[in-house]
Amino acid sequence: MLLLAALLIILLGAELFTNALEHLGERMGISEGVTGSVFAAVGTALPETMVPIVAILAGAASGNAALGADVGVGAILGAPLMLSTLALFLMAMFAAGRRGWKGTLQPEKSGLRRDSSWFLLCFGLAVGALFLPGQWGLARVAVAIVLVLCYFLYVLQTMRASAALVADGHDTEAGAPLYLRRLGLGERFASIILQLALGLVAIVLGAELFVRGVEHLSHWLGISALVLSMLIVPLATELPEKINSILWIRRGKDTLAFGNITGAMVFQGSLLPALGIALTDWRPSGPVLVTATVTLLAALYLAWLIRSGRALRSGQFLVFGLLYAAFVALTL
Repeated sequence: MLLLAALLIILLGAELFTNALEHLGERMGISEGVTGSVFAAVGTALPETMVPIVAILAGAASGNAALGADVGVGAILGAPLMLSTLALFLMAMFAAGRRGWKGTLQPEKSGLRRDSSWFLLCFGLAVGALFLPGQWGLARVAVAIVLVLCYFLYVLQTMRASAALVADGHDTEAGAPLYLRRLGLGERFASIILQLALGLVAIVLGAELFVRGVEHLSHWLGISALVLSMLIVPLATELPEKINSILWIRRGKDTLAFGNITGAMVFQGSLLPALGIALTDWRPSGPVLVTATVTLLAALYLAWLIRSGRALRSGQFLVFGLLYAAFVALTL
């Protein structure tokens, strides 16, 4: 019941947040690529982001730092894994429902290449940091700083590409009215910011409840908090929000659908590993290595699909589903 209550609070907060982000993107006159890869990706990644932050800090404050670190590292590595495998597979599966498995997917390619390249760079650095000795404190801090800088460089590059994409007709349009409009507050800039703040508060409260639920569930099932976090936290906190990508792909908005996933991959593959490197042991245990390996394989396959020059087809994304199934089997 605690996990379900936390999930409902998180989803409510994320829904408020992403709805406000769409209106912010429309008001700013930026492209679908920026809204999908930056605004929507960050908004839908916030639940997954808050869980490891709350877990690590709460664990340290309560004197149970090891458990907090396990939940945190599991959530940090589980998110890129889920996004690069299961989320892409489900999006393609729902696209195939209307277009067939041989139907083409037509996202804006330059943004997709940019997201893929930055994710491989950032996540590759994060995986390499797993093998740095614990006493190399300065080197670990340096890697964490580089990952943060990489994400901000990625955002800067994405924003710079926005003007040309808007000129080509890839501008953002909000899919639904601002929720606070129903309370008579209109769709003013102040209303958008207020809804963003309300969404963030709900996400933080839900994340704290979710961490408590995972702790008790791991004891009850006899499964380590690390493994449980890798399997459950991304599915519960982030996958429901990727329904946005399913809705967008079914409406023919392929750029927003892909950007919502690949942009979140860059966010989750850079800023969150930086947090894990700085605040936890960040060591290469068995489950950690399995997760990192499957994620890198999926990312390399996606990069090959993008750069092959051939049309993207739904059937090609069956591989991502198989990779996720292999991860679950190996982990359990």
